[in-house]
Amino acid sequence: MEAARVDDLERELAAIAESTVAGPDDEHDAEGSTVGYERARVGALLDQARRRLAAIDGAIARAKNGQYGRCDACGEPIGVERLQALPTATRCVRCASLRPFG
Repeated sequence: MEAARVDDLERELAAIAESTVAGPDDEHDAEGSTVGYERARVGALLDQARRRLAAIDGAIARAKNGQYGRCDACGEPIGVERLQALPTATRCVRCASLRPFG
């Protein structure tokens, strides 16, 4: 599902880029959003979908090598409740709370 979303967003971003070839200046169009806004919006959604896909791929790889459900930081088991809420979690609640962005 995420791979299909990435593909769709890549096509949408390419279509936006292609639409600007003939007339790239829409900044003064009072009607609706600008091409720049749409490009930024789709680009952000694409980045988010790629990160999610990478997290899913990582979880699959951890499952294959027997490390799924183990905290990357402390090696302890990640709680079942956390994995149910966030199946791609790589850290237990304690370690995630100590260093939430890394």
